[in-house]
Amino acid sequence: MTHSIARRTALRGLAVAALASSSLLSMAHADTPKVLRVSAIPDEAPTELQRKFKPLGEYLSKATGMKVVFTPVSDYAAVVESLATNKLEMAWLGGFTYVQAKIRTNGTAIPIVQRAEDAVFTSQFVTADPAIKSLADLKGKTFAFGAPSSTSGSLMPRYFLQQAGMNPEKDFKTVAYSGAHDATVAFVAAGKADAGVLNTSVWDKLVESKKVDTSKVHVFATTPTYFDYNWTVRGNLDPAIVKKLTDAFLALDPSKPEHKAIMDLQRASKFIPTKSANYDGIEAAAKSAGLLK
Repeated sequence: MTHSIARRTALRGLAVAALASSSLLSMAHADTPKVLRVSAIPDEAPTELQRKFKPLGEYLSKATGMKVVFTPVSDYAAVVESLATNKLEMAWLGGFTYVQAKIRTNGTAIPIVQRAEDAVFTSQFVTADPAIKSLADLKGKTFAFGAPSSTSGSLMPRYFLQQAGMNPEKDFKTVAYSGAHDATVAFVAAGKADAGVLNTSVWDKLVESKKVDTSKVHVFATTPTYFDYNWTVRGNLDPAIVKKLTDAFLALDPSKPEHKAIMDLQRASKFIPTKSANYDGIEAAAKSAGLLK
C-alpha cells in the first residue's frame, strides 16, 4: 500500500514537472520582445525606405506600446535571414522574398497584411528608345532588371517574358541587374540599358515627383496582375503582438488626415488581410524560372 501511494505521488510529480516544462516551452516559443525590430527589402534607396517608414513606425509604436526600430539592410537575402534567425520581428517583403522566407523558416513566417494594391500588382517595361514599342522589339537590346530577388523587378517580368516566348539571356544583347526600381529607371535614362522593368508603384511615384523625364523614358508594356508585397512577422512572435500589429494596419483609415499621411507614404488605399496561399503563384513562377528547387 505504502509503495503504491509513493508510486502515485512520484507519477503526479512527474506529471506536474512535465506540465511546467511544457508551459516553459510554450512561453519560450511565443516570444515577447521589448523592441519591435522592423526592416524591408532594399528595393529603393535606404534614405527613402527610412522616410517612408518613420510615421508608420510611430503609429505602430502607439498601437503596440513597444519601441519600434527600423533597420535598413544591404540586400534581399539579409531580410530573409534576419527574419529566420529572430533578428527581426517584422519585415516588408516582396512576394518572392516572402516565398523565400517561408521556405527558410520551414513555413513559420506569417504574412499578416498587404495593401489592396498588392493583390493586383503589375510591373512596367520602360525605355528611352522610340524604336521599342513592344516586348518583341527587345530582341537584341540591352536590358535591366532590378534586384535578382525582386518579385516585380525581376521574377514576374521574367516569367511573363518567358510566357511571351522570350528568353532574356538568349534573346537580349545583355542582361543587367540595377539593384533597385529607381536605379533601373536611372539606367534606362542614362543609356546604360535600352530598356528595363520596375514595379508600377515606384514608377508612378517617380512620375508624380517629376524624378523621371517622361518625354524621354516611357512605358511600352505592362505585365498581367499578380500578388506582391506584404508585411510578414516571424512565426514565434507573441500572438498578442501579431494581433495588435494586424489590427493596427487594418484600422488605418484614409479619411483621417493623420492616417492618410501614413498611407500616402506607403502608397496604400487601404490594408487588407493576406495569407500564404496568395503567393502560391509566385512560388510556381520561381520554380518555373529555376530560382527554387
